[in-house]
Amino acid sequence: MDNNQIDSIVKAVMAQLAASGGTTESVSPAQVQRAVETAAASDSTAFAEIEDIAAPEVKHRPLLDNPADPDGLQRMLSKTPARIGVGKAGARLKTKTYLALRADHAAARDSVFADVDEGLIEKMNLFAVQTCCHDRNEHLTRPDLGRKFSEKTAAQIKAHCTANPDVQFIVSDGLSSKAIEANIENVLPAVMDGVKALGYSVGTPFFVKFGRVACMDHAGELLGSKVTCILIGERPGLGTAESMSAYITYGSKVGMSESLRTVVSNIHKGGITPVEAGAYLAEVIDLIMKNKASGVNLKK
Repeated sequence: MDNNQIDSIVKAVMAQLAASGGTTESVSPAQVQRAVETAAASDSTAFAEIEDIAAPEVKHRPLLDNPADPDGLQRMLSKTPARIGVGKAGARLKTKTYLALRADHAAARDSVFADVDEGLIEKMNLFAVQTCCHDRNEHLTRPDLGRKFSEKTAAQIKAHCTANPDVQFIVSDGLSSKAIEANIENVLPAVMDGVKALGYSVGTPFFVKFGRVACMDHAGELLGSKVTCILIGERPGLGTAESMSAYITYGSKVGMSESLRTVVSNIHKGGITPVEAGAYLAEVIDLIMKNKASGVNLKK
């Protein structure tokens, strides 16, 4: 919407108010709304749909003025989410590039601070527990508390879950609630079905709020699972806020080395797609079970 369109709407609204004998102090919101609708009807382009500047198809339009190889630039853009071909305005970023950066940063912040939809957890039939963190601020500032459960929660996990399974699955918000909301409905059923088809027993999956990766060690030790797999939200970046990772260990126990984790990351629609990730994770778990090892000890 340009300045001329804005001016025409303002003038039309003021004219409507004057015709009805109203003033800006006495007019009701409903009168203003009717005036705006009347003004917009006279200029069908004034309220045209505004495209989402953070949408992939919009961000992948090159803003570089007069590129030497337009087709080559388009091919590059189709292969990477990186911000290339954005051009510049003098020594600065162009407005569209700057606004897209701000939008992506806002999405990342929202994903870190928001909670996973409780309706989704119920839909996935996951019972929910919480680490020793009491709130989101403590979760972000005290990662040590996000790695363990209280005695009460530990007892709850043991009471709800099947003991000594071959494979135990855990879902956790981690640092991105949106990653879980975007991927878990496709990943978890696919990997569970894949593991069962390979002949392994699967424990009772559950959700951990305010979780860090190492909470899987406490859970695996409590339940006596041979393999423990946690599906957790990755720290969001400016490329996507929906990326999820899977950390898998053999013989989880509290205090185990980080190098003993096998990791599959970048699970999202623009990386490893959720259904593809589910099938691949089943293969990785099968390899870990056969070798009785994970992380740096895993021999392919």
